[in-house]
Amino acid sequence: MTSIVVVKKNGYATIAADTLTKWGSGKESAEYINNNTKILNIKDNYIALAGNATFKLALLDYFSDKKEIQLASVMEIFRTWNKLHLALKTDYHLMPEEEKEDPIESTRIDTLIANRFGIFGVSGHRTVQEFSKYYAYGSGSDYALGALWAAYHDGKLSSEDLAKMAIESASEFDDATGLPVHYQSIEIT
Repeated sequence: MTSIVVVKKNGYATIAADTLTKWGSGKESAEYINNNTKILNIKDNYIALAGNATFKLALLDYFSDKKEIQLASVMEIFRTWNKLHLALKTDYHLMPEEEKEDPIESTRIDTLIANRFGIFGVSGHRTVQEFSKYYAYGSGSDYALGALWAAYHDGKLSSEDLAKMAIESASEFDDATGLPVHYQSIEIT
């Protein structure tokens, strides 16, 4: 799968992701794939994705013709993701979920967002959360969160240092997370 993290500290937000693509037991490292980043720069937002690699292309295409993107608050992100979900179904052929126990159809993408307004997460069911310090999604998220919990209060470490360390920790212990780490930082206003 993948590991993605977002960290807010000292007026900055950093988003980071690994670069490994995994298909079953096969893996495609950054050494073989040129378009290996899982962080999208959409207007003034950095968006990291955990899910099928095709979703990256779908989101890039979907947002490419949008003049204005509203991702400044939980409700704006929720509304945007509901419109995106509909487009994923109609324009990008997202298969409807087969499990009928779930009351809400999943987009099947876990997403982290860093922008000048803060750090946010959107789960597959479009639950939007604003995070106060940090968070992680993906197969290595437990390792990344543990590393962030242990090191966050170290005054010498910036949001960038912490985000990179979290992905490095995940890649050490999770077989679906691989280096190098890609990251982007933005000042929070």
